[in-house]
Amino acid sequence: MGTGPEGQYDMLVVGSGPAGEKAAAQAAYFGKRVAIVDRAPAPGGAMVVSAVPAKAMREAALYLTGFTRHEVYGVGLELDPQVVIDGMRSRAAHVVAMMTEAVRENLRRHSIDFLTGSARLGPDRTLIVAPDDGGTARVLSAHAILLATGSRPYHPPGVPFGDPDVLDSESARGLDRPLQSLVVVGGGAVACEYASIFLALGAEVTLVDRGSRLLPFLDADISGLLAQSFRSHGMRVLFGTGVAGVTRDAGGLCIQTSDGEPIRPEKVIYAAGRVGNTEELGLGEAGVSTDDRGRIRVDDRYRTSVPGIYAAGDVIGPPSLASVSMEQGRVAACYAMGISFKQTVDPLIPFGVYSIPECAMVGLTEEQAREQGLDYEIGIAQFKDNTRAAIFGATEGMIKLVARRDDRRLLGVHILGEGATELVHQGQTVLHFGGTIDYFIHSTFDVPTVSDSYKYAAYDWLQRLAAKSK
Repeated sequence: MGTGPEGQYDMLVVGSGPAGEKAAAQAAYFGKRVAIVDRAPAPGGAMVVSAVPAKAMREAALYLTGFTRHEVYGVGLELDPQVVIDGMRSRAAHVVAMMTEAVRENLRRHSIDFLTGSARLGPDRTLIVAPDDGGTARVLSAHAILLATGSRPYHPPGVPFGDPDVLDSESARGLDRPLQSLVVVGGGAVACEYASIFLALGAEVTLVDRGSRLLPFLDADISGLLAQSFRSHGMRVLFGTGVAGVTRDAGGLCIQTSDGEPIRPEKVIYAAGRVGNTEELGLGEAGVSTDDRGRIRVDDRYRTSVPGIYAAGDVIGPPSLASVSMEQGRVAACYAMGISFKQTVDPLIPFGVYSIPECAMVGLTEEQAREQGLDYEIGIAQFKDNTRAAIFGATEGMIKLVARRDDRRLLGVHILGEGATELVHQGQTVLHFGGTIDYFIHSTFDVPTVSDSYKYAAYDWLQRLAAKSK
């Protein structure tokens, strides 16, 4: 581990979320003296504060309610709704504590200093760190500074978030009682996750989205099937609809949609994206360039416009995925410290949405293949035809393959159904090696497994190709 005078480091990292933690660990692993500065007393950032609890809530809700599997054995377990909520909150708190400790241990293992306070960029690669208790600020210096302050939920103007029944994606996890009704605003990943979680918990859910379909980055078939699944389980999904106003009167909360319909839920969750935490960093005074949304501009080495200052994670904009932020942090640290280890972030990013049911994709969608003028074919395997899916009662969904017709090279993998976020990595591996659908044809999969659906999607691809060749 590198040594130096008090307050002097090889690298200073602002933020202890996915990008900051992994960047610091990468540099420290190669013997650099590193410190992380964070306003929060516990490390982990938005992933531990918001993303991990939401995923834990999902699993707890599924387990405690048996949602989507009531019909498998013809019997059900009826728990008091408050018992379900208490169990879900307890499980989420346990997972958060476990993950927070895992981050702490990673910092200890790499001898990374963790400093609490508000950081502001100073001259000549320095950070001015002011403790929250109003004490004397410290000035830290380093060869390089990495800004990885993460993000927070976006609050659209005019929405009364001071009302206890108007929630964002972070305050929503604090629900401590059952709901009868809920409106979720947004059609992205977080909106779909929360809408389906509370649907499983027994609430009457209305999802309001300005767009024409859910999750527009997904393949259209998968997006359409997810909306169909939501509706089949009782969710009301309104496309092309915005929120004109959120008010409270004698009758309680009132959500006025853009088409004039009043909806009166117990609560509303706004899941309308996130914004970077950059306001207090002093970017303008330091000369760090940002775009029109306040996101830090970086080059392909994660360098900002100021030498020695780097940025990674949500503060530089999309895709705003924890998995990608981790890799960006590692790559940025390597460039900042002159470490010849990781030089690029994987261009084949898997996207996972932890809704009920899950969605996942990697590579090109069918729409993208068409737009690029590629000669492609698709192959589909429905989970309703899969033995393992039938055994554990999760027959909703499918695997869809997109591959070139001429050389059979795989272009994209798209999955809807339980376990989608795990299954997608098999397709990602084939894409990484430039493989063809023949990999799935000739591979032997354990039976019964859901993975075996890859083989039947590939067979379907061959049958579609043969049919169109006649």
